[in-house]
Amino acid sequence: MSLEFEKVNYKNPDISRISVHDSKGFNEKDTVVVAVIAVDEREKILERIQESDDLNDVLDEDADFILCKMETMGVQEAYDVLTAAADYHSDDVNFPAKSLRKIQSLLAGEEACGLDHESFELDMRLEACLIKYHSPYPEVRAVCKPVDDPTIPVETLRAYIIGSFWVFCAAFINQFFDLRQPRLFLNSTVLQILIYPTGRLFEHIVPRSSISIFGKKLSLNPGPWSFKEQMFVTIMTNVGAGGSNFMSYAITMKLPMFFGLDFVGFGFMLLMNLSTQFFGFGIAGLLRRWVVYPSKAVWPTILPILQLNKTLLLPDTKRSIYGWTITKYKFFFIVFILTFVYFFIPNYLFTALSTFNWITWIAPKNKILAFATGSNIGMGFNPWTTFDWSVINYSTPLVLPFFATANRYFGTVLGGLIIVGMYWSNYKFSGYVPPNTSNIYDDSGKVYNLSRVVVNNVLDKELYREYSPPYISAGKILYLGGSYALYTFAFVYIMLKEWTMISEAMRGFIKSLKDRKMSNYERHTDPISIMMSKYPEVPDWWFLVVFVISLAIGIIALTVFPTTTPVWGVIVVILFSIALLVPTAIIFASTGYMIGLSTLGVIITGYMVPGNGIANMLCRCYGWNVDEQAETFISDQKLAHYAKLPPRAAFRAQMVATLLQVIATNSATVFLMYSISDLCSFTQASRFVCTFPHTLYGDTLLLGVVGPHRTFDVLYPILKYAFLMGAVGAVIFWAVRKRFMNVLRYVDPVLIISGFTRWGSTYNLSYYTPGFYAAFAFMFYIRRRYLAWWTKYNFVLTSALSAGVAFSGILIFLALQYHPKKLKWWGTTVSSAGVDGKMVATLYDVPEMGHFGLPSGSWQ
Repeated sequence: MSLEFEKVNYKNPDISRISVHDSKGFNEKDTVVVAVIAVDEREKILERIQESDDLNDVLDEDADFILCKMETMGVQEAYDVLTAAADYHSDDVNFPAKSLRKIQSLLAGEEACGLDHESFELDMRLEACLIKYHSPYPEVRAVCKPVDDPTIPVETLRAYIIGSFWVFCAAFINQFFDLRQPRLFLNSTVLQILIYPTGRLFEHIVPRSSISIFGKKLSLNPGPWSFKEQMFVTIMTNVGAGGSNFMSYAITMKLPMFFGLDFVGFGFMLLMNLSTQFFGFGIAGLLRRWVVYPSKAVWPTILPILQLNKTLLLPDTKRSIYGWTITKYKFFFIVFILTFVYFFIPNYLFTALSTFNWITWIAPKNKILAFATGSNIGMGFNPWTTFDWSVINYSTPLVLPFFATANRYFGTVLGGLIIVGMYWSNYKFSGYVPPNTSNIYDDSGKVYNLSRVVVNNVLDKELYREYSPPYISAGKILYLGGSYALYTFAFVYIMLKEWTMISEAMRGFIKSLKDRKMSNYERHTDPISIMMSKYPEVPDWWFLVVFVISLAIGIIALTVFPTTTPVWGVIVVILFSIALLVPTAIIFASTGYMIGLSTLGVIITGYMVPGNGIANMLCRCYGWNVDEQAETFISDQKLAHYAKLPPRAAFRAQMVATLLQVIATNSATVFLMYSISDLCSFTQASRFVCTFPHTLYGDTLLLGVVGPHRTFDVLYPILKYAFLMGAVGAVIFWAVRKRFMNVLRYVDPVLIISGFTRWGSTYNLSYYTPGFYAAFAFMFYIRRRYLAWWTKYNFVLTSALSAGVAFSGILIFLALQYHPKKLKWWGTTVSSAGVDGKMVATLYDVPEMGHFGLPSGSWQ
């Protein structure tokens, strides 16, 4: 049965009608009225669907759909749906607490609700229909339709042409600015602003003719640019917008300030980039059962993409929301233009507004003040640290759920206090180096000179004994300890908390291997999965083939070039990372936080291939890609799921886009290495300071070259106990949370511990405090008090701000910073004039003997 809604006069004070057309039993002109619904019921349903007090619009199709479904649902069916929902969402932090309390009161009966019989039944059917036929999450209802039209064009030739163009542009630009702090980023929501007018232009200027490719006729211009084509191209550009993390590894291996390897050139980078990018894509297909099909996997990070798509392509009713009548499209461009112009101020004209370390201006030469409150060398304990959206948005505060932002921020503050304690107590000689840096130092307080201990890329024990052990900052100690505890905590905690869903999905995976004709959608009864079941699925073996081919390309690169990396080591790291993939993907899908597994690969390889920094780095790269690339690709598959795109079309889009992205990122990296002077220096004029390559180099030196045995047993023994503390803590907190669910519902220990991992680099609280304020304002206060406004404008606002910053930043760089046109006055120098601008200041001076640390010879 297909629904055809009869638009009657809903302003009639007596009734509203919905008609249904059964294409099998009736002619096209026949209409059967199946519902007569009172206006007060209609108003009640609209209020629940739109979460708004302004209900003067005509009935929209979402409400029509729910009204029709209510007439076909009995009270007993509604009771069964709500019972299952109350159990399924009992510990779901994304499920609105207000809705859960409502469902629980309905299940308790009429007296518990305080409703008459008629109102009670209406509420029962309404709540059940929203869950069964729409979505239990208001964020998802705001961006997804409960119906699908499979005839809308998706995988068109023009979509591939437009998508390929913007994939290459986005991949090149994002890779180029990936090494900048803060990075400028063309994310998918920004790219949609470019895709939309390109599609409309294509629609109007390209003739409506066809061409033949391999005997198949393809239309150049199938008509109006559709929202499914828009989402198809968006999925392609998501791949391009993601950049390529292997390029940071290539920078670390190539530049003389790091490892300085001559064989790292375009050919090696191309092979490794092909391998690592498609490798993660091959793994992604195996995750679908856990993080695509279940409705609990909300994926908050992709909802703004869908919202902006609706803004661009679907009609926008001009109704009043708390006095706001502006359309979303107009609102976007007003904010975009204002942000574009304003960003010139903090990014070029008055840079002190970006790095607003105003407390240090009181006493610029005071080291204690700089260490505590500074934005550069310090901890960032400052109530307001920036007027720059690129800094405020570093933690995506208008996208992630507030509970996720709050938990991570609390962990970050707690971690900062721990660092203060370690630093001022000179724990493990950390007072002789800056408090929060990724650099590694020798016992004279200078940056560790790797060339003094390495011969043929392998540690020389005699040279190491004669030189110095590596020393790290207090922030780096916390970062490593937090990362190790996070791995075991996340694995144990999610396995305990989500065991029912994980085991069910595993049984489905095993069953699908036995019965290759079985659909993955058979085990899921949510409305989106039911709608998607009519499209052919992507078989698991497609993903496995991609995985095997990409791994083979990587093996060729590792063996043909002098990487000194054993293939068996790569495979072992891959297997360890896959073991953690399911729980980390579940965390990402529900909170928007991705747990990187790269440091796990460093430790494992450090034991397997001791003293070999290059092998350690390349094994780490594969460990990282198992998680990061797989979860990035799988989020796009969830995006296709929400947008009702055919799965095989999304698969082909990702494959084509990945190939283009590899070429573009390689080109951008080569251009950077040969055209940007002083690249990766902390004093680089255009702020290309290479935050991640410095972190990567430090981790590799500490745990790859020096090795985990010396690091854990001699230098920093506390780190090895972090694994045990994480596992034990997970069991304890799971048991406590299960006992006190109501009190600890929004406390997520995984996110709190993840706050520790934000330290140990050039980032500090300066990049997270203003984001916490923004999240509180929009994701907590406004969302709770003005949900209708939030639903319509919030994601549009964050997209417009990000777009304005990105395009303005690119223009500023090309026009004023690529060939530097320095603007020097108090407003551009005050932030770096004092101790906070000197990246080498320390709490304690090196003793007169010329070195500090462990007694001579004790670090062998």
